[in-house]
Amino acid sequence: MARNKVEICGVDTSKLPVLKNQEMRVLFGELQAGDLTAREKLVNGNLRLVLSVIQRFNNRGECVDDLFQVGCIGLMKAIDNFDLSQNVKFSTYAVPMIIGEIRRYLRDNNPIRVSRSLRDIAYKALQVRDQLTNRYSREPTILEISEALNVQKEDVVFALDAIQDPVSLFEPVYQDGGDPIFVMDQLSDDKTKDVQWLEEIALKEAMAKLNNREKMILSMRFFEGKTQMEVAEEIGISQAQVSRLEKAAIHQMNKFIN
Repeated sequence: MARNKVEICGVDTSKLPVLKNQEMRVLFGELQAGDLTAREKLVNGNLRLVLSVIQRFNNRGECVDDLFQVGCIGLMKAIDNFDLSQNVKFSTYAVPMIIGEIRRYLRDNNPIRVSRSLRDIAYKALQVRDQLTNRYSREPTILEISEALNVQKEDVVFALDAIQDPVSLFEPVYQDGGDPIFVMDQLSDDKTKDVQWLEEIALKEAMAKLNNREKMILSMRFFEGKTQMEVAEEIGISQAQVSRLEKAAIHQMNKFIN
């Protein structure tokens, strides 16, 4: 059976070579001796590694060709800086560099423009965070990062927030076979339409048709402004159950209101 042919940047991915570890070590030795053809063989022999990495970014809506090219830049940087004397597989060394190159590309091309100074603070903060994590064997606090950078902690928080990718309110965060829970379900906002709707109608007749647990959930969610996770923890059920009960209660009230 013929393999499916998929082309990225004019490259037939079904024909990409795969190098064995011993072949890679020989080529790295030749490259370090000044043989540039060995570098080309190393790049071609590791393009499948780039393909496997860019699959992690398929949901970003980015052009696959662009991500592939950026990933190849990360691959070449990894090849040029790989140290044969270190007892580590090349893929272990290369994957973080490829991912880092793609993430820098995505941040720099984010439709929400972030100033260069903010990006610089954010990137330095990420580097310091990794260094402090290795030193203390734990996640450092914002204060520790800000002191290491000699930057106000508020500026560190603002910079790190600025480079985060935007998330859709309708992105599912959990699903156990029933109704999915979306990002918006994790948020409490006194100005949402559901809150306004419940506060405006305030019909005792409709609420009276609900059982005590449904009344409690609606009260905590829409009058006290608690998230579904907070409600679930307080009454001792799962967040998925809170979501289903909340929707069922609103649907039940609608029957008596409309």
